[in-house]
Amino acid sequence: MQVKAWSEVVTIPTYKLGEPDKNPMFLEKRVYQGSSGAVYPHPVIDKVFDQKEDKEWIALFLENEYLKIMILPELGGRIQMAYDKTNDYHFIYYNTVIKPALVGLAGPWISGGIEFNWPQHHRPSTFDPIDYSIEENADGSKTVWVNEYEKMFRTKCALGFTLYPGKAYIELHAKLFNRTPFPQTFLWWANPAVAVDEHYQSVFPPDVNAVFDHGKRDVSTFPIAKGTYYKVDYSPGTDISVYTNIPVPTSYMAVNSEFNFVGGYHHQKKAGMLHVANHHVSPGKKQWTWGSGEFGKAWDKHLTDADGPYFELMCGMFTDNQPDFSWIMPNEVREFRQYFMPYKNIGHVKNASVKAMVNFEIKEATACVGVYVTEKKDVTIVVRNNSEIIFSSKVSLSPTATFSEQIKLESRALAADNYTVDVMDEDGNILISYSPVSKKDDAIPDPAKAIPEPSAIETTEELYLAGLHLEQYRHATYAAEDYYQEAVNRDPSDIRNNNALGLLYLRKGIYDKSEQHFRKAVDKLTKHNPNPFDGEPLYNLGLSLKYQFRYSEAYRSFYKSAWNAAMQDNAYLQLAYIDCILQNWDEALSHVETSLIRNYHSPKARHLKAVILRKLNHWEKAAEWINESLRTDSFDFGSRFELHRIYTNKGEVELACKTLDELKQIMRDDNHSYTEISLDYANTGMYDEAFELLSQIADQKSDALTHYYMGYYTWMRGDKETAAKWFQSGFQCSPDKIFPNRIEDIEVLKKVIEVNPGDYKAYYYSGNFFYAKRRYEDARAHWEKSVAINEHFPTTHRNLGIAYFNKFNQKEKALASFEMAFKCDTKDSRVLLELDQLRKRFRKSTEERLRTLERFKQLVEERDDLYTEYINLYALTGRYEEALELLKNRNFHPWEGGEGKVSGLYIQLNVELAKLALKDNRINDALTLLHCAQNYPDNLGEGKLYGAQENDIHYWMGCAYEQQNDIVKANKYWTKASVGLDEPSLAIFYNDQQPDKIYYQGAALLKLGRNEEAFARFNNLIRYGLNNAGREIKMDFFAVSLPDLMIFDDDLSIRNNIHCYYLVALGHLGLRQYSEAENYFKKVLDLEPAHLGAVIHKSMLDKVKGDVEIGRAHV
Repeated sequence: MQVKAWSEVVTIPTYKLGEPDKNPMFLEKRVYQGSSGAVYPHPVIDKVFDQKEDKEWIALFLENEYLKIMILPELGGRIQMAYDKTNDYHFIYYNTVIKPALVGLAGPWISGGIEFNWPQHHRPSTFDPIDYSIEENADGSKTVWVNEYEKMFRTKCALGFTLYPGKAYIELHAKLFNRTPFPQTFLWWANPAVAVDEHYQSVFPPDVNAVFDHGKRDVSTFPIAKGTYYKVDYSPGTDISVYTNIPVPTSYMAVNSEFNFVGGYHHQKKAGMLHVANHHVSPGKKQWTWGSGEFGKAWDKHLTDADGPYFELMCGMFTDNQPDFSWIMPNEVREFRQYFMPYKNIGHVKNASVKAMVNFEIKEATACVGVYVTEKKDVTIVVRNNSEIIFSSKVSLSPTATFSEQIKLESRALAADNYTVDVMDEDGNILISYSPVSKKDDAIPDPAKAIPEPSAIETTEELYLAGLHLEQYRHATYAAEDYYQEAVNRDPSDIRNNNALGLLYLRKGIYDKSEQHFRKAVDKLTKHNPNPFDGEPLYNLGLSLKYQFRYSEAYRSFYKSAWNAAMQDNAYLQLAYIDCILQNWDEALSHVETSLIRNYHSPKARHLKAVILRKLNHWEKAAEWINESLRTDSFDFGSRFELHRIYTNKGEVELACKTLDELKQIMRDDNHSYTEISLDYANTGMYDEAFELLSQIADQKSDALTHYYMGYYTWMRGDKETAAKWFQSGFQCSPDKIFPNRIEDIEVLKKVIEVNPGDYKAYYYSGNFFYAKRRYEDARAHWEKSVAINEHFPTTHRNLGIAYFNKFNQKEKALASFEMAFKCDTKDSRVLLELDQLRKRFRKSTEERLRTLERFKQLVEERDDLYTEYINLYALTGRYEEALELLKNRNFHPWEGGEGKVSGLYIQLNVELAKLALKDNRINDALTLLHCAQNYPDNLGEGKLYGAQENDIHYWMGCAYEQQNDIVKANKYWTKASVGLDEPSLAIFYNDQQPDKIYYQGAALLKLGRNEEAFARFNNLIRYGLNNAGREIKMDFFAVSLPDLMIFDDDLSIRNNIHCYYLVALGHLGLRQYSEAENYFKKVLDLEPAHLGAVIHKSMLDKVKGDVEIGRAHV
């Protein structure tokens, strides 16, 4: 059959989302997927609902005789369905509902299909609509294209999904483009999900003998894990390619492979999925699972109604780990292809290409051969033992006709790696070949090591490389600037570190400082001659000067940088821009064509050439050039607009209108894309064109920045009166979710403030930009000016509170700012949460905080995090029954990586109520409550983590049976309670052991009469606490997930002190050293009055004072 491609509106049951938060989120130290979890300039959505409704979505379909594919452009352009028609098998996990959970960078994320994670993981726009089109190709294939001009780093990505006639695979053609003049980093992981059960196995290449964790922080043998990985002991050997063998959330990534495939296979259904790509550019082969335990099943419930668990079998391009970002240079276009395909009947594939795949296994004296092809072919299958052919067969195969054969081997058969299987077409071309590989003899690689502090690094070269690594990997808590600055402090003329520092300042819009550093680098480069080996500092100096409107100096610098071949495409492009500004059109054309010689597919250079040809009245040449560009990239919006301008100039009104309508349809009224393309014109001084393009949406959009840009372009055209009107209309727009991020935004907002100094919103927007770029003094100054003009605008007060607290150590001013922010808008639950957390840090009383939340109960109920804190306050005041009732009456939706809070509270409340029941001699009630503590109800949104320590629960169960005079059962539970990790550690992550577990080990050992062991546990607590209190603590260099959206910087050293004092207090309590215990509980509660564990155990201490027997006193 012919390939079909079409667009259709489909109805899919869809769970509702909350509204994007109007407040900017400055999450500078948030750790997400092993790198920075900053979301700015994206708004955050942190609420999902339990109600679903039928919702219409635009779906793009591709279909041939073998496959049917559905793509959803309104959900980031993901493949939502990939179906093998020949065996009724969804080879990609098909989730029949859209059920978002809080997994994405900015909130909502859905499971299933194939997500394309770029420029980081998870894709910031994974839940956003993007551009799309459908193309018919000359060979009968059809392509669905999706495209995005992304906001965070201003890069562009177009993806073409192609189905060919008669071929059972999807081809993905990716085109990445760095539209900025700066180097950018990107990460690419295609993320196919596959439905799994006990019969499903991931299929990694046969040469993979080890796998790394995130950041290469840990390593395991593969496929048989023999040690501890993700805190699970897999000894003496467990196959971790099988879903049911992995009880906890687990990632692993292949350590090197010379093969081009990765995938999975369902042994019962005899069907699977493979990804194929050139391993030289696609080394990334990763598996992720939530795990087969209760914890994972809870996440499955968050993400689907009935479609069950899944693996993610991820495929990395230009990356082999996560995070593992690659550089994409200014103006660079990066293209690659990936292939996704089903296969069937042949088992665990050993090698694969786009055309065929083979399985070959030797079992005793029998060789099993299986072959699958992706299109109808007559093939010859040959098995050799060294050079001797031992089997040959000519067969006709297709995606519906596979080959399987068992070959009897002679007893003199050699070792497996002496055999070769070749699958050849009719002309003798090899479609696929395989020779068994023995597992590598290489030692399992060591995990990666953390980068030391700058002062501990010996050389300026190492400091440069460390800083570059931190930039490249977007590290969340280590700053590249610290390393470059340390190097420059040691050697003020260091070329690479000055260039790197200059780039950091240039990205922030601090042009004067960037110029200073670039000049130092250039001075050193040209110390002995004027013609340096490296032209990059000269190019960067040219950029800095250009942004300062010093075109003559910039021109000289760009030209000199172009003496170096590596800089020519960018330098000549920048020269052409300046030529356009000066209206030197012939020079501009010469320079842009020279740039294109070096980088022919650069969309910006191609667009600029079209513009220049139009300016030179070469309309036919321009139109021909544009059509060639659009054949390469149909989402080259600037070239499409140029075509409209050319038709207009030629008087071809109908064609001009048609071209403009097509442009507007494909751009979807997206103000970000319109502004980006308008800036391409503004960068050449063509403000008329910039204005005309942006005017296509300006009247329809109530976006303040769009109106400000219209005003700025009008001002630069010389019409100051109309410009002032646009600035005023921008001021009238809502300030919600206006988060400037472009370097050009600085000049626009500066002009707005110059023309309309009473525009407090423009000051607010500028402050947002500066704070996001870590220009804290400038941010504070602009926000303070905003407040001085209008003290009733809440978000500026809120932002100032963040700055005062995090950056200026003005804690009281921070609290006052947040009080004012909430006073200005008492309907903002986000600000109420932040205010409460700030009051918590100010050690406000539990009662005072609770009274405030009671007054705003409706706001409390809007947010899981605020509601959890509300329950916690009930617990702190001893109102356990009410707290538990509140907890039971809500369905919670945790962030991935933020689990443990609600379940921990649930356990604690049940245990405390059980203790009260024991006190009243209601033993059965106590046992019921303790059993409840071990079984998480669905509404918590969390499942119990495999290996969860329940020492406290078991201890109190023992006490209950003791009170019931059932000593056998009491001893049984005390014995359970006595087991576990007995060495304390810093508890930060959800799966870290909590300190009181060791205390209850000791308490149980006392009950069992094993006093020496008990005292050892208590002394461990005391020793660790005393030895580690006062230490300076930094976040683990390899931290993978700290997803909290709290905007206040946490002092980990203070948190560590609290933790250590708590350990010491528990140790002394166990040893019945009550005075010392009381002293350390006081230290904890002085630092954190809302420390529930300390409050509870301090109350226990108060009850046991003077009592000799600690066990009886506990009851």
